[in-house]
Amino acid sequence: MDKIIVLDFGSQYSHLICRRIREFSVYAELVPYNIPLDELRKMNPKGIVFSGGPSSVYSKDSPQPASGIFDTGLPVLGICYGHQLIVNNFGGKVKQANKEYGSSLLSIDNDSDLLSGIGKSTRAWMSHGDAAETLPKGFEVIGHTENSFAAAIANRQKLIYGIQFHPEVVHTEKGIQVLENFVLNICKAKQDWTLENFIDRTVSEISKIDSNVLCGISGGIDSTVAALLIQKAIGNRLKCVFVDNGLLRLNEEKEVEEMFKNNFGMNFTIIDAKQRFLGRLKGVTDPEQKRMIIGEEFVKIFTEFAEKNGPFKWLAQGTLYPDVIESGVSKGPAAVIKTHHNVGGLPSWLNLQVLEPLRYLYKDEVRKVGKILAVPTDLLNRHPFPGPGLAVRVIGEVTPQKLQICKHASRIVEDELVASGWYDKVWQAYAAVGDDRAVGVVGDERKYGNVVMVRVVDSIDAMTADWTRLPSDILERISNRITNEVEDVAWVSYVISSKPPATIEPQ
Repeated sequence: MDKIIVLDFGSQYSHLICRRIREFSVYAELVPYNIPLDELRKMNPKGIVFSGGPSSVYSKDSPQPASGIFDTGLPVLGICYGHQLIVNNFGGKVKQANKEYGSSLLSIDNDSDLLSGIGKSTRAWMSHGDAAETLPKGFEVIGHTENSFAAAIANRQKLIYGIQFHPEVVHTEKGIQVLENFVLNICKAKQDWTLENFIDRTVSEISKIDSNVLCGISGGIDSTVAALLIQKAIGNRLKCVFVDNGLLRLNEEKEVEEMFKNNFGMNFTIIDAKQRFLGRLKGVTDPEQKRMIIGEEFVKIFTEFAEKNGPFKWLAQGTLYPDVIESGVSKGPAAVIKTHHNVGGLPSWLNLQVLEPLRYLYKDEVRKVGKILAVPTDLLNRHPFPGPGLAVRVIGEVTPQKLQICKHASRIVEDELVASGWYDKVWQAYAAVGDDRAVGVVGDERKYGNVVMVRVVDSIDAMTADWTRLPSDILERISNRITNEVEDVAWVSYVISSKPPATIEPQ
């Protein structure tokens, strides 16, 4: 399988480069920026992409790729910081410039290869504080903006290219075309990455396991698809366990049990651990501590189950690529955004090996795999739900009152979106609650109640997201129902922060 290797220099968009390249059926993998050259050669890539990053090439401790990487003969595309690395490495000069953040008009000076098919100009997304001042010998300008004379450069003899803008973000109009030109035309990579092939390879690898596997089921698409892949590989040696932690959606425990018994024929057990989890969370307000507690408690329950019903050697989870990246345990130097309970939240004493068949997939890819595996449409299209459950939608201490508000308000949000035909148009929708209170009026009487925050977002892969512009009549119905039907709620607010700078979940 042909592949493109992306060196991660710490950009918030590094993962999106891989995601975009996979869209045209070429496998891309994120690796550390300083991966040794011999390891890189073993991966046998068709080309290399340098991601952006927050560093400056002239800083003392700026991240640098392995020495000799430009002598491999492989095509290289440098993006933003990667572009500046190329300029600096070959003897050009990079200087601190006026910060350029946002959309700029990119004018095309040469459209013979990397910028082929772009036209005379296009909108491109900039996010940098440094820029090339002089170019190295052998490089030419192939694109410029008003503030960057060398927004795109090329050394065609060495097949090395640099662009100051970010082609991987949706704000760059022809960004996919730029990446496709590099991957397909310059690197000449074959389009042989398909999810059917992924299923075959994954099942083949898992079938080599000669012991029993315990799989934690949440009722969501990720853990369900992971379980189906494992079942396809090892059959009845898979045991699925669903833990009711008291932090689920309204009536979810009953819905999950019915779904698994009616659709999948798996070896399936439900464990009621509501009081156990809520007891551990009592008095806890820090979101990272909540995630760690929940992750540890899940593993304790799975470990106890394995000891009583084993032997088990493996614990399977529906971990996705975004979970790995946000938890700071990816292959690159990305900062921890929030610890996912099933990644960074796993305790060091875990004595089961972790099996994560979806670890390098994005959410939309998992849904496509689920479709191939005949997962029911209702589950395929169900909105994502956080692994720690409502603990991250209840801001502050998790209390029974706030949990009930969250459950009932979120059900109203979902019901109204279904009734209006909007549920399948958006990525995720829910209600959250914290400790803020406000005054309302009910039946001419003063009411002092909680403030509920409604969050609805559009996304493709959950790595970036924009708030949804819902029609005002839908928002009005949601607000009226929540304040009328959910006890102790006085106000309803609508969250209009996008990701970044916000995250999709409040904690």
